[in-house]
Amino acid sequence: MNSFRQFLSTYIEVWKASSIKKIEELIAKDYQAREVRDGEIVDFGFEKSIEGWKQGFHFAIQNKAQWKLDEISIFPLNDEETMVILTATLIVQGKRLETGNLFFQTFKKDKNSSWKLVRSYIEAGIVIDNLAQRHLL
Repeated sequence: MNSFRQFLSTYIEVWKASSIKKIEELIAKDYQAREVRDGEIVDFGFEKSIEGWKQGFHFAIQNKAQWKLDEISIFPLNDEETMVILTATLIVQGKRLETGNLFFQTFKKDKNSSWKLVRSYIEAGIVIDNLAQRHLL
């Protein structure tokens, strides 16, 4: 768990720094995800994920925004996989955006014993008040 905790700290630092090159290194090439926004379901893989990260990071950098990431829980699934539940939103000019995302992210050790993001389930565009009511933010 210690090596995973170190990895997770790095992952969160890379996210907060909006580093596309570094985040790309932390995602498995066979990554699979599902995002739900306003009831619409979209499934995607590595390439579409990187495009999404680029858009989010570009917005954050362009608006001099800060990422607000909150870890909700960590679940070791087995010796090789761990799931992390976290929330993410942006703070722009000192104000939090009105919506945030809830992430269920599964990380797995690769053949080199390095952790990589392999799966995600994302509830996107959740009104911040709804997340806060459940003490998630």
